[in-house]
Parts: sequence; C-alpha cells; structure tokens
Amino acid sequence: MIGYVTLGTQDLARAASFYDAIAAELGVARMLEFDHFIAWGQPGGKPGLGVTLPYDGLPASVGNGVMVALEAADPDQVARLHAAALAHGGSDEGAPGPRGENFYAAYFRDPDGNKLNAFVIS
Repeated sequence: MIGYVTLGTQDLARAASFYDAIAAELGVARMLEFDHFIAWGQPGGKPGLGVTLPYDGLPASVGNGVMVALEAADPDQVARLHAAALAHGGSDEGAPGPRGENFYAAYFRDPDGNKLNAFVIS
C-alpha cells in the first residue's frame, strides 16, 4: 500500500550523503532524483524513502510522533545501519538491542532530526 515516504530536509546534499549510506547497506540506490528531491529504493519493489526541500519554501520540520522504520535482514544489519547513520551525521536514539521477545531494533535521527529505526522481527 505505501509507495514511498518523504522526509523534509534543509540541506539536500547533506541528506543525500546520509541516505546514500543507509540505502547502500540496504542494497538499494537512488531511484528518482530532481533538483529538490531524491528517493531511494527499487521501482516496483518495497516502499521507498525520499527527502525533499519543502515546496512551500518554509523550513523543514520534524513530525512529533513520526518515525520511519527500515526492515533489516538480521540483527547484524540493524547494527550496521545504526553505525552508518551515526557515521554520516545522524544521532543516536537507542542502541541496537532486543525490544521485547521477537523485536530487535536500533533508533536514530538523520541530520535534520527525522527519527528512523532499523528493525528485524524473529
């Protein structure tokens, strides 16, 4: 049902560097690119993720309670995604680890403050 999710950014080049690293770990690349918008994923595949400069010209803002969850292959990939996020300007919101019996996740924010997580369900 979801085709892609878009997050706002103040600095498209900085966001591109961050999400290029995340996408590479997930095995995908840029699928759409314009002067104000970039999306990563596979056309016709799982939902993609995009970043955009706001069309109205106002500052991008972070949604309260909004989080994008990225499905990982295994706990090791969760840890690699978390490390890639921190290495590319992201901030830690929760180290990799179990969250309940069947859920393993790590939480982080991109350089614009958008919250994401990487997770695997066993």
